[in-house]
Amino acid sequence: MSGGFSLVDEDAGARAGAIATAHGTILTPAFAPVASQGSVKALTHRQVEELGAQLILANAYHLFLRPGTETIQALGGLHRFISWKKPILTDSGGFQIYSLSPLAKVKPDGVAFASHLDGTKLFLTPEAVVDIQAALGSDIMMALDVFTPYPSPDEKTADAVATTTRWAGRARDHVRSIEATGRLWGITQGGVSAELRKRSTADLVELDFDGYAVGGLGLGEPKSLLFEMLEQSGAALPKDKSRYLMGMGYIPDILEAVERGVDLFDCVLPTRNARTGSLFTSRGTIAIKNQKYARDERPLDPGCACYTCRHFSRAYLRHLYERGEIASAVLNTIHNLHYYLDIFANIRQSIQFHSFQKLKSRILDGLKDGSP
Repeated sequence: MSGGFSLVDEDAGARAGAIATAHGTILTPAFAPVASQGSVKALTHRQVEELGAQLILANAYHLFLRPGTETIQALGGLHRFISWKKPILTDSGGFQIYSLSPLAKVKPDGVAFASHLDGTKLFLTPEAVVDIQAALGSDIMMALDVFTPYPSPDEKTADAVATTTRWAGRARDHVRSIEATGRLWGITQGGVSAELRKRSTADLVELDFDGYAVGGLGLGEPKSLLFEMLEQSGAALPKDKSRYLMGMGYIPDILEAVERGVDLFDCVLPTRNARTGSLFTSRGTIAIKNQKYARDERPLDPGCACYTCRHFSRAYLRHLYERGEIASAVLNTIHNLHYYLDIFANIRQSIQFHSFQKLKSRILDGLKDGSP
């Protein structure tokens, strides 16, 4: 075991493992439902746990703004504040530098933000971001990083890589000087440049983090480049450390990433799409608002064992969505998260039975059918 990770088995490049944390062990490959504000939208934590979630992802930047790190710390830390007993991974705020680019300015020592809530001026350093996550009590903390959109000039991406590496070193040094129950992971960058990816990965591996994320992908680049970068990263990252692909949500892409050695994923896709009536099934995606489902007595997916599919018809789910009922978001989210978490449970089992390729083919063939 290194950095809390132990490798259990491998099959066709896919890895089954376990990540030890202060709040329990995460069996991998695993999917983290997104709970940016400390809550998975539309569900209670009990429902999330019953669906099989082993961890959730919260956003340190958003929680720092509201209700504030000091408030959460005074109330016993994030686990106690939100009453979630399992592991929590917190994002560092690097994505906010990208998504809130008009409100964020990267400087040598950190990033200057204008709060998207009220315009308050903020300045976050790599050390401050570690302190925020340590105060929250995160089990897996991410180092502050910078990435560039696709496409970007190599010079701009090289600057982002250099900044990310410099900040990663500062975060690593700082976490070793404080008391923190969580493990700090580094984030490799480099866009779709093989040379920059190689440089970033080598630099962060030398810093010896507890785990590594592959960042700055899934931003519109061709799939061939995405998978090429993943293959390169997998070959260069330590085999005895966890590997995390940030923000990757489409099942075909996840299967390809698992085959390239990725252990951990997160994405808003299953929960966000549930609220907009886009529901995932083993035969493709259902847009529940469509008129053709108005008298459809079938469950969303006849092969699905979730609460929604066991009790309600497509016609009823369409009715709830069309009327704007809160129950629509609840039932749809239960189904979509069950769909994702069930696939991950099957992936873990298939790797240990050395049948991952068969599972991958079966899932992809079902999705290609296109007749949900």
